Amino acid sequence: MSEHIVSSFEEQLKILHNTVIKMGALTEAQFSNSVIALGKNDEDLIDKIVGKDDRVDEFEKKIELQVINLIALRHPVANDLRETVSAMKISAELERIGDLSKNIAKRCKVLKNKVPTEIYKTIQNCAEFAQKNLKLSIDAYTNRKSEAALDVWKKDKNVDEFVNTLMEDLVTHMKTNKKNLEDDTHLLFISKNIERIGDHATNIAEQVYFLIEGVQIKGQRPKGEDKLQAK
Repeated sequence: MSEHIVSSFEEQLKILHNTVIKMGALTEAQFSNSVIALGKNDEDLIDKIVGKDDRVDEFEKKIELQVINLIALRHPVANDLRETVSAMKISAELERIGDLSKNIAKRCKVLKNKVPTEIYKTIQNCAEFAQKNLKLSIDAYTNRKSEAALDVWKKDKNVDEFVNTLMEDLVTHMKTNKKNLEDDTHLLFISKNIERIGDHATNIAEQVYFLIEGVQIKGQRPKGEDKLQAK
């Protein structure tokens, strides 16, 4: 095989890698901005988030096309095959995070009242932890750090625990403020969206670990106790 062909293949893998990183940066921003929009009730920011969802979808399609071309034309094996397949799976997880961020933004728009300060603080704390896990997952992919990916995987239960506390607070708020039931219902959906974003961030971490180590993480993913169901 000529040096030109090898370098071309390596360049294509590098382009694929960088495209995934760019998509990750966009979805990170979408999620962060959706929480900011909730606190500020910023309609311009909400519209911006919803409008950028098409860009997230375009990234996923671009990555899928790059992967298909690499597999069809280059027939990658071993590490290179893991690289291409993992990129496509990670992009699918990022696309779902983009959708969930858009859903949070859209629910912000239909809230009739400003989110109570204490409730927003709890949502913000919960979201910040999920955001941190998402960033760490993408950084682990960028820098090829399997230990960092494993650390995110272990912390998944912390996101669950934050969300469970948030949902408990919302249920209590619904019992004492029955005039705001519609808003609180939207906030419950937002809390579940944050939990699912945390799950997708952990899915990315699992893919990164497999990409680097060539094996799946052993054991079942740690999960937080659902206090509402426990009652």
